[in-house]
Amino acid sequence: MAAVKVLVTGGAGFIGSNLVARLLDEGYVVRVLDDFSTGRLENVDARAELIEGDVDDDAIVHEAVRGAEVVFHQAAAGSVARSVAQPLVTDKVNTHGTLTVLKESLDAGVQRVVSASSSSVYGGAAALPSVETATPSPRSPYAVSKLAGEHYCRVFTEVYGLATVTLRYFNVYGPRQRPDSAYAAVIPLFISALSTRHEPIIHGDGQQSRDFTFVDDVVEANLAAARTPATAVAGRVFNVACGGSHSLLELLDVLGREMGVRVPPVHTEPRPGDIRASQADVTAARRALGFEAKVSFEEGLRRTVAWYRALSVPPAP
Repeated sequence: MAAVKVLVTGGAGFIGSNLVARLLDEGYVVRVLDDFSTGRLENVDARAELIEGDVDDDAIVHEAVRGAEVVFHQAAAGSVARSVAQPLVTDKVNTHGTLTVLKESLDAGVQRVVSASSSSVYGGAAALPSVETATPSPRSPYAVSKLAGEHYCRVFTEVYGLATVTLRYFNVYGPRQRPDSAYAAVIPLFISALSTRHEPIIHGDGQQSRDFTFVDDVVEANLAAARTPATAVAGRVFNVACGGSHSLLELLDVLGREMGVRVPPVHTEPRPGDIRASQADVTAARRALGFEAKVSFEEGLRRTVAWYRALSVPPAP
């Protein structure tokens, strides 16, 4: 039986490169599309074909989807803070980029598109945990762009018959997540600060909570979304999360214990567009995809700290 050919947009990035590694290990033929605005060349597995270019470039995406049976659309201009500062860039990449991937996938005869969305579409939801049927209330340009992508995926299933599955990620973390960006996520920033004995910065009082999800579980959800019969999942949206809730102060405490470092944080003003609390209802993904997160909060942080520590170990002579 011939190996399945797939495209991973954003395959040089944090989540994308972890997904690529798993796909290659399972025997898929993988092509990566990335513009390296945030992805890294060293993240691209030598076994994968690489196309460099923008996800909103019709010609580039046309070339990238050629021959692919499944497209894992991970490319995005991430970060709520970046979207507040650069809303036009965020919309161009996330909204038009998703539409471009869908249209070129349809024209190329792709069988399925698995698209990455975000828990940010829920906004400051009053009812927690958030269920997929709740009315979205995005509070940032990033969240709006992700919700627009979700609607495009659903419409391409309903109008054109392209099987799409959208996954709403909740605060993904783990190996390969960059700490060296102005818009870096909180976990690599905390690890970087603690490792250098600098004061971690918390925007707000630190009681804001998140449903932190380890990257290996997100990879599993993508595989499940690609393999589950279209009759059960096409056109649908699924939360991808652990279903738990941990505050930033709790996160800092667990990391401090794991790293053997105690440094009091510095509290600054809350950031525009940030939400107070986030937690997923994971019932739909469990029932339709057979997906359930396996990596606990503490175990995921332990693995993440171990990966960052290994980076700083000098190579053997």
